[in-house]
Amino acid sequence: MSEEQTETGTGWPKPADPERPAGPGGEPDPRPDAPDPDELSPLVPRTEPDQDETGAEPGDGAAAEPSGDGAAAPAGAGRSRVSTASVMIAALLALLGFTLVVQLRTTSTDPTAGVTRQEDLVRILSDLDARENRLRQDIAGLEESQRQLRSGEQGRQAALDEATRRADELGILAGTLPATGPGLAVRFEAAAKPISATRVLDAVQELRGAGGEAMQISGGDRASVRIIASTYFLDGENGSLVVDGRRLTGPFTITVIGDPATMRTALNIPGGVVASVQGDGGNVIVEDREAAEVSALHAPIKLEHARPVS
Repeated sequence: MSEEQTETGTGWPKPADPERPAGPGGEPDPRPDAPDPDELSPLVPRTEPDQDETGAEPGDGAAAEPSGDGAAAPAGAGRSRVSTASVMIAALLALLGFTLVVQLRTTSTDPTAGVTRQEDLVRILSDLDARENRLRQDIAGLEESQRQLRSGEQGRQAALDEATRRADELGILAGTLPATGPGLAVRFEAAAKPISATRVLDAVQELRGAGGEAMQISGGDRASVRIIASTYFLDGENGSLVVDGRRLTGPFTITVIGDPATMRTALNIPGGVVASVQGDGGNVIVEDREAAEVSALHAPIKLEHARPVS
């Protein structure tokens, strides 16, 4: 133990006294109210004892810890920022997990997505492309008709031809004119359970959606009824159907004019008309016709209230 440690009585070295201001040339301060050099000014901060003399080894964890409120505040702020970021990350992960669970449940509960094969989807896409091409051709034809109507000399004849063509189309759609063209013959054969009106209506709607332009339905007694926009279907007695008030017996055959490949695909979609009838024990036979004939006619509908807009 050194002499300085003996004098303090605590074993610690005596703190160094603050230097007293000196006068000119290093002489003592001549001011009468100058402080005693042996007294420690209360404004001078106390110096901490040297850590090397306390016996603490370098690198001790206690010596490296910051002291005071000034050092504790940044550490608390850092912990607060880390806590907020953790909460945001956890919330985002929870939202992502919920979205994945909902998507998986939706996919697993969708019967169409589960049974639709890849080749069916490709065929449907191809049919949609073919329909788009037909619509573009129709647009081009209408634009050509418009150009001819505005040409002057050929305007009158072009207008007459266009009016005739439109009258024929409307007559086919209204069922007042017969029609022929490529199409399908769809035959429904019942088993123990009869073919219901709902199944036939579903087939008609699928064929219309696939581009069917003219249709008629025939019964086993060869009676036929033209199918138009206002046609209705009801279940009759003993497995018969009532179509627009006329009773038809099975088996039933729908003759439709349109693109055969597109309409066949629409009928054979998984979960569609063919699958539904087969699920009831029946059978659906689809045959291509190069020249399908729709000869049944519908009586013209007399309009009582509707008038064209002039």
